[in-house]
Amino acid sequence: MPPKNRKRKCDSEAPAPQVKSSKDVKKMKKIDSVNKSAQGGKLSKLLTQPDWTSALSAEFDKPYFLEIEKQIEADKQAGIQVFPEEKLIFNCLNRTGLKNVKVVLLGQDPYHDVGQAMGLCFAVHEGIKVPPSLKNMYNELATDIPGFKDPGHGNLEKWADQGVLLLNTTLTVQAHKPNSHSKIGWMKFTDEIIKIVSEKNTGVVFMLWGNFSQKKEKLIDASKHTILKDAHPSPLSVTKYKGCKCFSRANAALKKAGKREIDWTL
Repeated sequence: MPPKNRKRKCDSEAPAPQVKSSKDVKKMKKIDSVNKSAQGGKLSKLLTQPDWTSALSAEFDKPYFLEIEKQIEADKQAGIQVFPEEKLIFNCLNRTGLKNVKVVLLGQDPYHDVGQAMGLCFAVHEGIKVPPSLKNMYNELATDIPGFKDPGHGNLEKWADQGVLLLNTTLTVQAHKPNSHSKIGWMKFTDEIIKIVSEKNTGVVFMLWGNFSQKKEKLIDASKHTILKDAHPSPLSVTKYKGCKCFSRANAALKKAGKREIDWTL
């Protein structure tokens, strides 16, 4: 008598496929998107701070950011030095996480001479002569903040570690050519940074110095944040900058928002 047909064990006992909820699907898509962006070009891998990596992940695949990468690579292939060194391009973001931002201080262009640029606006490595704008900032601090003394160097990492986002609106520059990378796409990227800080944080003090920085005011929600507009500390406008007391005003705004004040001493 022929044996009865039996279902294969693998057919009868195979687990039913799990149906993912729409919430799970959206979550997986978001993770895939972040992972895809994180796998983008070499430049994006230099950003290592988790909050910023997540917040800016969508930017890394956009055409303008790919053009930034192409331009920097083309410069290097042509033997043109680009500052700051690669590991410091996103120094301001890696040093000051998004959730920790209390003050945004805007600069325009990284220093373009060897050994200067350290990826923090107005700052230079220790051992490098303090630039004129920063020297004027120190002079203002000496009259505005009790106990401040000129430190004799231009390293501002102590400010960054306390929540001062020292952001240049252009993050790279060709050696000895000021503003040489100002039109390659960085403006779009740093505008996005300003908008993200405005959207995700509250009670941030935005210190906008000079006409160029003050054009960024439109990116900031003034109902949530404090905007301080003053002259730029460069030698060209220092007479208007002198006596602005921007540092004590920034601390007063932080205190009003219930946040710890910045220790501006270095």
